[in-house]
Amino acid sequence: MSDAGPEVPPLAMDALPLGRWSVPRDAERRTDQDLIATLRTDAATRVVLVSGGRLAGAHDRLRLVSPADLGLTNAAEGDPGTPLEWFYLGRDEESSYLALALPPEAGGVPIAAVGTPDERISADERVHAPTHGDAQWVSLRESGHLMSARDAGLATTAVALAAWRHRHRFCPRCGAATHLSEAGWSATCTVDGSVHYPRTDPAVIMAIHDHEDRLLLARSSAWPENRRSVLAGFVESGEGLESAVRREVAEEVQLEVGRVQYAGAQPWPFPGSLMVAFHGWLVPGGEAAPVPDGVEITHAEFFTRDELARAVTTGEIGVPMRTSIARALIESWYGGDLPEPA
Repeated sequence: MSDAGPEVPPLAMDALPLGRWSVPRDAERRTDQDLIATLRTDAATRVVLVSGGRLAGAHDRLRLVSPADLGLTNAAEGDPGTPLEWFYLGRDEESSYLALALPPEAGGVPIAAVGTPDERISADERVHAPTHGDAQWVSLRESGHLMSARDAGLATTAVALAAWRHRHRFCPRCGAATHLSEAGWSATCTVDGSVHYPRTDPAVIMAIHDHEDRLLLARSSAWPENRRSVLAGFVESGEGLESAVRREVAEEVQLEVGRVQYAGAQPWPFPGSLMVAFHGWLVPGGEAAPVPDGVEITHAEFFTRDELARAVTTGEIGVPMRTSIARALIESWYGGDLPEPA
């Protein structure tokens, strides 16, 4: 298949906020059954508090706390019924890092009031993050790009593991409850002993270029009226990534893509995707006018760089948040940061 289109450099790692990671994951220690208990008594351990997609922190950093700061002394470790669950995130030269997953509703209350007692915790015990400074619940979606590589990596993994556990608490074989094992990286059935691991769903996201090097942007039916982004979709069973790119574009806007080039990838733990980014070019001589399917996609059009800059500046369209790989793809084509709305 012969296609037009230049080679495009891959996305830089600093353009993929949730793909950054500086703390070694230290996977070999996960099989130590006493690891979590040991680290909870270590003054050097630091804990990431996570509730749904939110984390204890400030707008640009995590609020890492020591286990002693939490004021929790007798949580039911490994009890399938307890809402408090721990995950080992890794260690660097300074600390070992744990995540403590609180119920999703905890993210809607002030940090100082966070509390999750269970039947083995006295009624007056609560989990507290330090109340000094600017501690609050922050959204990983909104703040991930502002965090350091260390904090972004810890936060992304904590949110991903907590989301997996929240959605998969029972054995898919027999329906019995499961308990966390391998320091939070697996769940073991309490009846048949089967072991289950965190699920990651691959999805493709693609910057589609036409013969004039314009970029295709579209609106999903679920979005606000002015929002636009590049196309994306889940990879189907038995399908390769490049094939998924071509299928999704054909299904959603009735365009035929020829050459496809890998651009980069980053996790998107809402709840458990891996976004694999590509550039794609229309087949020379083929249809060049997008036709939205009217179900998933309601609007689709190609933009020149000048047209996109004007539309963003005037507020005619809104573009993806900086934490997303969609934003990185758009700005890679644009040649730099998009302008801010006037």
